[in-house]
Amino acid sequence: MIKRTMFALAGAVALLGAAPALAQDTKVIAVSIPAATHGWTGGVVYHAEAAAKEVKAAFPNIDVIVNTSPSAVAQVGVLEDLVATRKPDALVILPFTSEELTGPVQSVKEAGTFITVVDRGLTDETIQDLYVAGDNIAVGSTTAQFLLEELGKGDVVVLRGIPTVIDDERIQGFQDALEGSDIKILDIQYANWNRDDAFKVMQDFLAKYPKIDAVWANDDDMLLGVLEATQQAGRTDIKFALGANGMKEIIEKVMEGDEITPISTPYPPSMIKTAIYLTAANLNGQAPVRGKVILDAPRITKENAQEFYFPDSPF
Repeated sequence: MIKRTMFALAGAVALLGAAPALAQDTKVIAVSIPAATHGWTGGVVYHAEAAAKEVKAAFPNIDVIVNTSPSAVAQVGVLEDLVATRKPDALVILPFTSEELTGPVQSVKEAGTFITVVDRGLTDETIQDLYVAGDNIAVGSTTAQFLLEELGKGDVVVLRGIPTVIDDERIQGFQDALEGSDIKILDIQYANWNRDDAFKVMQDFLAKYPKIDAVWANDDDMLLGVLEATQQAGRTDIKFALGANGMKEIIEKVMEGDEITPISTPYPPSMIKTAIYLTAANLNGQAPVRGKVILDAPRITKENAQEFYFPDSPF
């Protein structure tokens, strides 16, 4: 596994800048990603479209085709059409779901296509030539470590996303870091990485538990719902409400020194851009990278928040 920090993106940009201006046969990178159904995937679409333009400018011989899908079934259809009509040299895919997309991606692989998978890995890792993702276990453990340092002891509630490997890893990292401590997890409920669902789950938590010291929503979309519910209830017992992923609205709170949300952890949608850059460099013979590129999940604080702030992104 190749362990990389957020600066992996800068290295990929440097490779683009070094692209030779030689006349070559046109190569095609197909990018298949979920539609912008919530904030994080909106950021993925934004960065993928930006990368397509930047790669074309750096590599005139490479076309990048970005396709978005509102469901796993639709994404399977996109892959079938791509193979039938364009036969891409490379596929960069963020699977809607791991299990449903593994077989279709394998079919693309068997046609001789270089496969780069982002975020949600396939159930058969051997299909992946390159895998780019954040460190989900660290997203959970970094948050838990902050609570251990600043809270020490108390009762917390947790909102998780949808049943996926990456969600499981975040919860695992959080629970493992708190094991044996004086911080007790009162409740964990799914809120589907959705602000409205999180609002309802948090309302239930507030009604059920008269004292909550901290809340962890493992995605910033959900955190917005948590904050809204807490504010409406007028609860003053909650010392910290923390999220994950580095949404710009949350980063702004961190930069402002918000007492309730003083930190975040990154899981940047711009990882799709890193994946596209590295795939283009592979096709162009500049970076024969294989294996895994895992982005770190350092603590975002008031002091370093500007590094993680993308005001023009939808996320």
